[in-house]
Amino acid sequence: MSFTVYPAIDVRDGQVVRLVQGDYAQQTTYGDDPLALAQRYAKAGAQWLHLVDLDAARAGGYTLLPLLQSLATRSTLKVQTGGGVRSESDVARLLDAGAQRVVIGSLAVREPETVAGWIARFGAEHITVALDTRQDAQGSWRLPVHGWTEDGERELDDLAAAYAAAGLHHLLCTDIARDGMLSGPNQALYQHLLAQCPTLAVQASGGVRDLDDVIAARASGCTGVVLGKALLEGHLELAEALAC
Repeated sequence: MSFTVYPAIDVRDGQVVRLVQGDYAQQTTYGDDPLALAQRYAKAGAQWLHLVDLDAARAGGYTLLPLLQSLATRSTLKVQTGGGVRSESDVARLLDAGAQRVVIGSLAVREPETVAGWIARFGAEHITVALDTRQDAQGSWRLPVHGWTEDGERELDDLAAAYAAAGLHHLLCTDIARDGMLSGPNQALYQHLLAQCPTLAVQASGGVRDLDDVIAARASGCTGVVLGKALLEGHLELAEALAC
């Protein structure tokens, strides 16, 4: 089974940032040149980049088209990107600008039938559905929306199964409680998800802190792992993660 390491760049107001558990009030800024950072990741050997428009994730309206176009012409990276994708024309515009895959989050929770139609139109290799999840007091995995600022009504198990039946291939799943916490990925969550939906190619996200966590994500059955804060703060070298 192939395994992909996705260095992540989250952008807010043009800055490279990370949030803690999706909280916009808990932001750390790491620089003001996301293109240069992406080029460094490419130089280290990355083939893919996970690019997130945090402004659009909350308010809608993807704002990183110039950056996406620059990445297409000034790097060798294949880009998976999202934030604020609300319409079929949004998907087409991002793909035309150079994205290899478009990530759909909030709308994928609110309007699964619409997004299933996009999978059919654009092809399963060009859509990544992001089902970012938070466990409630009863143990159910809920699906918040709007940059994780509002609780959704759907549950992870049901919606993941519906997407698998609709032909989805790439599923990104973040355990929100671990996002930005450097507390390790939730292996039990991914093992549970893959037991329910074995046809999905699941990308682990949230909490990865070191090489052992990358290996653990792969061992859980995931086909990829997203690396954010661990790279930015030097807990993990990208070349080392790619080599494993």
